[in-house]
Amino acid sequence: MMLMMATASFAVLGATGCATKNYVRNQTAPIIQKTGDLENQTAENNRQIHNVDDSAQAGIKQAQSSADTANQNAQQASTAANQANDAANDAAHRADSLDDVVKGLDNYKQIGDVSVTFGFDKSALTSDDKQQLDSFAAQLASSNSFILEVTGGTDSAGPAQYNYDLSNRRADAVVQYLVSKYNIPAHRFYLIGIGKDQYVAENNTREGRAKNRRVEVQMLTNMQAQNSAPTQGSTQPAPATNSAPASGTSNPTGTVNE
Repeated sequence: MMLMMATASFAVLGATGCATKNYVRNQTAPIIQKTGDLENQTAENNRQIHNVDDSAQAGIKQAQSSADTANQNAQQASTAANQANDAANDAAHRADSLDDVVKGLDNYKQIGDVSVTFGFDKSALTSDDKQQLDSFAAQLASSNSFILEVTGGTDSAGPAQYNYDLSNRRADAVVQYLVSKYNIPAHRFYLIGIGKDQYVAENNTREGRAKNRRVEVQMLTNMQAQNSAPTQGSTQPAPATNSAPASGTSNPTGTVNE
C-alpha cells in the first residue's frame, strides 16, 4: 500500500511539473514573439531614418548648389547692368534741348520714334516697353549718322525737382537697355529730362497722367552728311566712317554726325 501511494505521488508530481512547464512556455511565447517583432520594427525604423537623413543631406547640398549658381548669375547680371549704367552715364549727353549740344540741328531729320510709358513713380521698363524698344532698335542697324533724342517726362504729381530727377531716371532706363542689348554707342544719345514741364495729355484724368509718365525716343539722321557721302556708283548709303569726320579734323559743314 505504501509503495502504491508513493508511486502515485511521484506520478502526480511529474504530471504537475509538465503542466507548469507547458504553462510557462505558452505564456512566454507571445512575449518573445512581440519582442522579436519590436526589434525588427526598430531596425526598420532606423533604416528609414538613415535613408531620410541621406535624402535630406543630398537635397540640402543640391539646394545650396542651386542657390550658389543663382547668386553667381545675379552678381554677373548686376555687374553687367552696372557697366551699362556707367557707360550710359559717362558717355551720354545731357542737355535741356538739342539746340544746346548739336550744331547744325536743322540738317537732321526725324526718321523714327517710339514712346514708352511708366507706372506711377516708377522708372523700370516693363516687358511691353522692351518689346516696343526692340521694334524701334531694329531700324538702327541700317542707319548711319544718326542721333537719338531721349526725352523723359512725368505727370503733374509731386515736387518739380523730384519730377526732374524721375524723368531723368526713366530716360536712363531706356538708354541702358538699348546700350546693353544692342551695343549702341552711348555718345549717340542725348538725354533731356523735362519733368512735368511738357505735357502730351491733360493731367486731370488718369489716362492723361499715364500718357505723361513717358519716355520719347526720336531717331534723327544727318541728311546733309548722307547726301554728301560718296556712293561709288551704288545707291546704298556709304559707311558711317566715310560720312563722319574723324576726331580732331575740320568739319566744313559745321554739323555733328553722331
